[in-house]
Amino acid sequence: MPTTHSGEVLAVTDATFEREVLAGDLPVLVDFWAQWCPPCHRIAPILDEIARERAGSLTIRKLNTDENALTPRDYQVMSLPTLILFRDGQPVWTLVGARPKARLLAELDEALGR
Repeated sequence: MPTTHSGEVLAVTDATFEREVLAGDLPVLVDFWAQWCPPCHRIAPILDEIARERAGSLTIRKLNTDENALTPRDYQVMSLPTLILFRDGQPVWTLVGARPKARLLAELDEALGR
């Protein structure tokens, strides 16, 4: 099943990660988060905005690390929030911690070569 480009930040799990992230036809930014993490909640609306603004050129997904332990382990996620950008099934950029929208977009655009 191909990744949708609706501009929504949808959840992925350990079971769906390969299909929804690694096999995606667009770059995919994954937000590794947890319910107990205040910075995760601060960055969530920013990621929602970016997902809508970049629909068609970037997909954003979120993975709850408390409910899905295998994928964070595989990508050595040690702090939350951690954002990892995947392109062609490979991690190409990692950001740890929350950022204001303008700074996050600047860093993301640099990673995407824009």
